[in-house]
Amino acid sequence: MDTKIKLQQGDITKLQVDAIVNAANSSLMGGGGVDGAIHRAGGKQILEECIKIVDRQGRCKTGKAVITSGGNLPAKYVIHTVGPVYNGGKNVLKEEEQLANCYTNSLMLAFDNGIKTIAFPNISTGVYRFPKQRAAEIATETVDIFLENQEGIDEVIFICFDDENFGIYKKLLAV
Repeated sequence: MDTKIKLQQGDITKLQVDAIVNAANSSLMGGGGVDGAIHRAGGKQILEECIKIVDRQGRCKTGKAVITSGGNLPAKYVIHTVGPVYNGGKNVLKEEEQLANCYTNSLMLAFDNGIKTIAFPNISTGVYRFPKQRAAEIATETVDIFLENQEGIDEVIFICFDDENFGIYKKLLAV
């Protein structure tokens, strides 16, 4: 694994990084879990910017990403990405590809905006029910491959809110 990849446990809304990634829903209007926490902590500016994005381009499709300011957050930016809803493995290859796209498209947006430090939550592992182990494997593999092929991003943090995800990432990253 790339040495630029770090692991932390805690609250993504408290991180002082250039950008945090929001596991958003396609409406970009906030919701539960990390999405709701980011919107609450970031304030109305993030929601207003999301409304403008939706007015301009429509809903954000699964696997895609958009960027807003960080509002009241310590992070300068929020990259909103829509993870796949896990449907019990019925369309697992498509869902895995969509999840990988969340990470790749978020990192491309970060790169395009000169972002040097970025933090990811555990995308799709909450109400979207993606199996945590497989989601972590996809996340770490995708980020590692991106960093191998792209200069410009100095640090990627996987921040886990719960003990289970933290333990999974700790084993995968061997930290």
